[in-house]
Amino acid sequence: MAETTAVAEQLALTLTQGGMQKATARVMAALLFAEQESVTAGELSERLGMSSGGVSGAIKMLSTVGLIERVPVPGSRREHYRFRDGAWATLMSAQNGMVQYMFEVARQGIQAVGEDSLAGRRLAEMRDFYEYMFRELPALIERWQAERAQSTR
Repeated sequence: MAETTAVAEQLALTLTQGGMQKATARVMAALLFAEQESVTAGELSERLGMSSGGVSGAIKMLSTVGLIERVPVPGSRREHYRFRDGAWATLMSAQNGMVQYMFEVARQGIQAVGEDSLAGRRLAEMRDFYEYMFRELPALIERWQAERAQSTR
């Protein structure tokens, strides 16, 4: 248990260093490492020594991006959460909207400053990169899901 907690906290620290909010990173790591099928917000709060508001905000964020989901538990009046099956593919799929948005911002920026300017050349690289990502992510996710389905049979 102590080793698992240490690894979960290391993951949370790494995610925080990568830009994720600390509370969100800790809740995500706790759900990822949970040995039970689902966990309540109260259990997360107690386990992590966090306020209920911090846990609630983290749950909302993780639910919004598709990493976790609320699940019914017969006989319980509390809301239970679990790490969603296929969460990583769901996250990348949801990110396609962000990729499209970044592409559009770059395209609009090029129109504003001109493609031959220094800023225009940087924005053209950004546009080209996000256009490539938007085009390639769906196929990559499909291949991942197909391989995953084959390996779980």
